Order: sequence, then structure tokens, then C-alpha cells
Amino acid sequence: MWTVIYIAPTAKVADMIQSKLTEEGFLIKCRPVNMSKQQFEILVPSGELEEVQEALNLILHP
Repeated sequence: MWTVIYIAPTAKVADMIQSKLTEEGFLIKCRPVNMSKQQFEILVPSGELEEVQEALNLILHP
């Protein structure tokens, strides 16, 4: 089961987050929320949710 962990405001931000989390060894999916708004959902496996949240927090708030 995949869980949305973050909604990125742009494709560039989504790509950056996906890249950094993948480097940390996490499985990540990225999909558009609504083509007119250009927002993207970052999804992770439910079992990794807490670990990914910690890593994401460090990425967004260094």
C-alpha cells in the first residue's frame, strides 16, 4: 500500500525530493495531482512512512 507523504508545488521540487529520497534508499513514486495545478504527490510504501518522514523533514528543513 502506498501513502502520500508530501504534495510538491512544482515538478522541479517533486524531482528533487524524489531524487534525494531515492539516494537514501527509499522506494518513491511521484504522480501529478491535477494537471491544471501542476502539483505532484510523493508516495511511499506504508511500512516506511515514519523513516521517510524523518528524511523528508531533513530535506525540506536543513
